[in-house]
Amino acid sequence: MTELQAVSPVDGRYAAVTRPLSRYFSEEALIRHRLEVEALYLELLCGLPGTGIPRLPAKGKKLLAALKNASPADAARVKAIERETRHDVKACERFIRERLERAGLSKYREYVHFALTSEDVNSFAYALMLARGLERVLLPAIDDIMAELRRLARRHAADPLLARTHGQPAVGTTFGKEFAVFASRLERQRAQLAGLRLQAKLSGAVGNYNAHLAAFPRAGWPAFARRFAAAASRGMKIRIEAAPLTTQIEPHDAVAELFDALRRTNTILIGLAQDIWRYISDGLIVQRAVAGEVGSSTMPQKVNPIHFENAEGNLGAANALCGFFSAKLPVSRLQRDLSDSTVERNYGAAFAHSLIAYKSMMEGFSRIAADRAAAARSLAEHPEVYAEAVQTVLRREGVKDPYSLLKELTRGRAITLTDLRSFVDGLPVRPAVKAELRALLSKPYTGLAARLARGK
Repeated sequence: MTELQAVSPVDGRYAAVTRPLSRYFSEEALIRHRLEVEALYLELLCGLPGTGIPRLPAKGKKLLAALKNASPADAARVKAIERETRHDVKACERFIRERLERAGLSKYREYVHFALTSEDVNSFAYALMLARGLERVLLPAIDDIMAELRRLARRHAADPLLARTHGQPAVGTTFGKEFAVFASRLERQRAQLAGLRLQAKLSGAVGNYNAHLAAFPRAGWPAFARRFAAAASRGMKIRIEAAPLTTQIEPHDAVAELFDALRRTNTILIGLAQDIWRYISDGLIVQRAVAGEVGSSTMPQKVNPIHFENAEGNLGAANALCGFFSAKLPVSRLQRDLSDSTVERNYGAAFAHSLIAYKSMMEGFSRIAADRAAAARSLAEHPEVYAEAVQTVLRREGVKDPYSLLKELTRGRAITLTDLRSFVDGLPVRPAVKAELRALLSKPYTGLAARLARGK
């Protein structure tokens, strides 16, 4: 299948963007991670006190080390076995047994997948896939967006901009401060994503270590599971813990937490994409035309904000999947049903739509620039925004009901700075207060926006 023949655009049209995720979410990746889990389990099981299982010789350790980094050929062999077994995890078990026998280590073959259920392997495999995909692909892409927003915040910290609330002219702000708002929001969500503690299980058919205990009652199985989890996530910032209480499946609550956090991150970016789209529409942000590109099939003058629109669409698709995962996966009939299995295979699609959006947004950033003059003009053309400041100063001075005075002057009417100055001149206040108000009217009304944008 080529990119032109792929059913989904994440593997077709956007294959070049999503390719880094295939290492963590493809069918081959799932097989590799299952083999890694099975190999690590056998390695730690051999020589475990209370079992009497002999330690692995050097060649056994070398074999398992290779299985932890399985090749595409290994994955293909597992897939071939699966066509016979009709069971994907059992195929991994048989593959490892084959390798042990070929290496003259047949006495260890019955300890492959010993006392485990498929979900023990799957839960750790998926936890590793999610942790690595998040840590190595999505978080760096989010970091790129945050870095660009911080750069824009510093660059445009003092550039005046008309703020709109309810879509109407409100008061003054700056471009930099508005970019800084989104950077700050993303930083909070990024910290939550990076601080996640995923969970997985290693406790047998319904989570009670039944078979483990039946075979080796003196081995400390819960402690072994914790040791296994620590070994599995060694070297990673996002840690995996052994869930202490489970059914046949790990309950997926931590996975729901991950996708809820990712959905919140994406929702912030939807807001950013829509705001930039509006600024472009209003002529406050301009786009660089790229030679050879076509903006419209019929209107040659157009430079459309396609990268921000693409980002918005893909973020919506990702969030639909994230919401489905977090609502669906924590619910299972009694000790388990199989409806989670096919759902888990779609984790990569949510990551892929998110990554496509992040890359589209970065491409959009590379083509835009704030039109400082247009933004300053938009604020200057709405002198009514000073009404808030004037009435607040008058309140300080004890003037009776200044809000109503300013409301009568400004609400629903187009006024000029001259009108405001005349109003100030007629106020029953001290000359020093009038001078204070005239000075306020002489400069952009942006408060501490520039300072906030610079993080001070």
